[in-house]
Amino acid sequence: MSISAHFSFSAPIFYGRKLPEEGLIVGYGAIIHQLELPMPQPAQVAVICQKNRKYQTDFWKVFPKQYLPDDQTDLSQVEALYKHLTFALKYEGVNLLFFSLLCKYYGEAELRELVSIEPTGQYSRKMWFLIEWVRGEVLSGLDDLSKKSYVPLLDEKLQYGVEGVKSPRHLVINNLPGTRLFCPLIFRTEKLDQYIDSKLSIQNNSYLENIRKDILQRASAFLLLKDSKASFSIEGENPKSKRAARWGQAIGQAGSKDLNVEEVIRLQQIVIENARFVTIGLRQKGGFVGEHDRLSGEPVPEHISARWQDLETLMEGLVATNQLLLERNIDAVLAATLIAFGFVFIHPLEDGNGRIHRYLIHHILAKKGLTQQGIIFPVSASILDHINDYREVLESYSIPLLDFIDWKETPDHNVEVLNDTVDYYRYFDATRQAEFLYDCVYDTIHHIIPEEVTYLRQYDEFKRYLDNEYEMPDTMVALLVRFLEQYSGKLSKRAKEKEFSALTASEVLDIEAKFEEIFLSE
Repeated sequence: MSISAHFSFSAPIFYGRKLPEEGLIVGYGAIIHQLELPMPQPAQVAVICQKNRKYQTDFWKVFPKQYLPDDQTDLSQVEALYKHLTFALKYEGVNLLFFSLLCKYYGEAELRELVSIEPTGQYSRKMWFLIEWVRGEVLSGLDDLSKKSYVPLLDEKLQYGVEGVKSPRHLVINNLPGTRLFCPLIFRTEKLDQYIDSKLSIQNNSYLENIRKDILQRASAFLLLKDSKASFSIEGENPKSKRAARWGQAIGQAGSKDLNVEEVIRLQQIVIENARFVTIGLRQKGGFVGEHDRLSGEPVPEHISARWQDLETLMEGLVATNQLLLERNIDAVLAATLIAFGFVFIHPLEDGNGRIHRYLIHHILAKKGLTQQGIIFPVSASILDHINDYREVLESYSIPLLDFIDWKETPDHNVEVLNDTVDYYRYFDATRQAEFLYDCVYDTIHHIIPEEVTYLRQYDEFKRYLDNEYEMPDTMVALLVRFLEQYSGKLSKRAKEKEFSALTASEVLDIEAKFEEIFLSE
């Protein structure tokens, strides 16, 4: 397939990806490549192939040749751009980072020419709105539209939006799930639709209603501590029980306070027990996640945090978007994804970012009603159980971005970012993160909480047996259960000779048999 074009081009390998079949790169992928816009390629790149079939893979959106945008060289570059942007908006959705960079590439005259090609067409109106929205200012010389029906900005067959607000100038309904200062987007996927349709919040609350109050209270207390310890373990820390309990109390309050910068700093003060070596509050220097070269001390980043000079603006946007998502009708897990992962990608603090990121998941799930406030939802425990997937999901954002961040090493072996990076942290694709978080929410509802409740019921049954047969005090019951769990239902020789020397050999056998019956039988 050959064509003389401004943007479309053929390539057997595109940014390390092998095309599924011979074809032409079009849409966002083609424009980003040809204009050399400093941004990662979309998760799925559009390609036009000869075969008369339309399908998707993990990396490609494949279309038959009748979908090919007309961008032949007898058109001006702006006219060809319009053709590809129309295709992109129609079939690839809205890419806010792309539009922000496009507005920096072209001058106002070219942008005005672009949206004037078909001024009343729905895709022209969407382009016009997006250009003025990301710029934060209107294009001069363009009059407000009239006598046309409104069109939604996001096509909700492609991406998840909120109840929209009408823009009379463009006759567009702005259904973006965020503000100009912070607005990640999530693509609609079959997996996410299935999760949303399954009404996990109803499943969770129905399950909890059928549990005895005393069991539920004990389960909540244990899960609170478990989630706190898991959140520290994810960071490679093993805190003392007192410190973990203190953070657990904070998690238990999730949903009770409004989110703002002051609240983030309060949470950081709880997380950081010893602040002698950490400055509390928004960073006043660069930041990164990674290692240092053992010989030179040079930073080896896996993730570079937002520039400290951009933190106030980014946090202002994140807080405003959080409020918008609480007020609008959007799924709780999607809302938690946008805010919590946006926070950890910004990395606004010197330390404590990861734990507060996971706290924000609790906070928004409680605020949006997926969990009952006061009933802990131990999603960090599920994240810890899927730690490799969690790292991959974080790196799927941060690693591709490294190619577009210009930085240098500072005298204290930190990083100083040299280019403008703010848009990378406010406009990103959060689809993979949303699918991962929903996996963890499902795991929590269907496995972690039920397993803890089942364990407590088993423990109570075993304790009643010990009370009836041996009148064993509670502290000794707890010790006995711990020893039996350590050795797959058997008491060690040491335990039989020391802590439980009062038991006869036959009594030990009876206890072990009862433990297996209650705890280990299917």
